[in-house]
Amino acid sequence: MLSNIDILREMKAGHIKISPFNPDQLGGASVDLTLSGEFSIMKKQPRAIDLSQHTFSGLFSKKTCPPLTLKPLELVLGKTMEKISLANNIAGRLDGRSRYARLGLAVHVTSSLIQPGSSNHQVLEIINFSGRPIKLSAGLRISQATFSYLNSPTTKPYNKFGKIAKNQ
Repeated sequence: MLSNIDILREMKAGHIKISPFNPDQLGGASVDLTLSGEFSIMKKQPRAIDLSQHTFSGLFSKKTCPPLTLKPLELVLGKTMEKISLANNIAGRLDGRSRYARLGLAVHVTSSLIQPGSSNHQVLEIINFSGRPIKLSAGLRISQATFSYLNSPTTKPYNKFGKIAKNQ
């Protein structure tokens, strides 16, 4: 795992790009990521979701809103303000921040990996596990990214082989 010194060195070399980057968001081994005001909200539908037939565009509607109030057990897709670009020998991981996790807020269900060779904004699967509504605002430091070296560079960089998140 890369320390703050390693992250800055890799940023200077152009192997990690974070835009916009605020040095105040750099921790000992992570970079805090902020929430944009773009959300994808699941449409209310009484029928079951058939995973073999689903399309994200059919299940979610995009919404730009200043604050968004997330009801208990409600899921929305959020997006980071920061765009992260990684070299083919560096992978990243998204995690929530403990201050919000202690209030019942999770920022990803299972997709924590930032693929090597990716260059996109990170999509967050934000869910409210508390019993109370939680207000989300643009600019909130909601998650953090950590980075690790691969033993060898990938031959399948995400910017060439990724299917879903290329244009985020």
